[in-house]
Amino acid sequence: MLGLPIESFGDELLTDKFRTYIICGTPRSGSTLVCEMLAASGVAGRPNSYFRPQDIAWWAEQWGVPTVVGIETPEFDRAYLSAMRREAKAGTGVVGLRIMYSSLVEARKRLNRASGGDRSVVEALEAAFGDILYVHLSRGDKLGQAVSLARAEQTGLWHLRADGSVLEGGDQPAEAHYDGARIATILEELERDDAAWDDYFRVHALKPLRLTYEGVTAGPQRALAQILAALGLDPAIAETQPVPTAKMADGISAAWVARFRSERGLR
Repeated sequence: MLGLPIESFGDELLTDKFRTYIICGTPRSGSTLVCEMLAASGVAGRPNSYFRPQDIAWWAEQWGVPTVVGIETPEFDRAYLSAMRREAKAGTGVVGLRIMYSSLVEARKRLNRASGGDRSVVEALEAAFGDILYVHLSRGDKLGQAVSLARAEQTGLWHLRADGSVLEGGDQPAEAHYDGARIATILEELERDDAAWDDYFRVHALKPLRLTYEGVTAGPQRALAQILAALGLDPAIAETQPVPTAKMADGISAAWVARFRSERGLR
């Protein structure tokens, strides 16, 4: 066994009643690493951002969901959600989802349109997926997160595999240049969305499993074990899982962070 403690879940440990989990995060918070490891475990579904508005038509095409009626209709949403449940389970019996805070509006819209209801997003998610384990993934170093996102936006390179090959993005990244104004805007958005997740859990009396980017990247297998244990699955499965992604921060990232701090008089 890993011999490491399970992080706090609130007042009590979670049980095996959960057959759906949602990775709740913000961009560049380590969610891709977590999702890749969960999928590779073979027991916890295939989590991804299935409610991201920009990707819905693409997922529909991958899953063979008909779009002849358009993607903004109840018929499409019902077919899409049915396919989502199937694909997010990946034959494991556990539905894995990832939702960035900005995609909650899309999730509520499609779930309510599919069911003909007018529920809150929490109620709509529970009606569609049952009891949900929320996993809140947050990054303490928000400036480093903002720099990472700014570089990814410019280069088009989002993630690398452990062997250095491209996992997500173009094979020929564009050149990046320092943009302090854009970094400041992203930093504000990340801080706002992370705080909004905290409000979401508080307002709806939810007790998420809380993980940090810093903790996940320092011990990926440990983080995987914590999620598996919260789902009532064998955490020992995590011991043999390789780390599928590579860190992308480098000297350029450090230089941008230092410059941003200097320009704004930050410590």
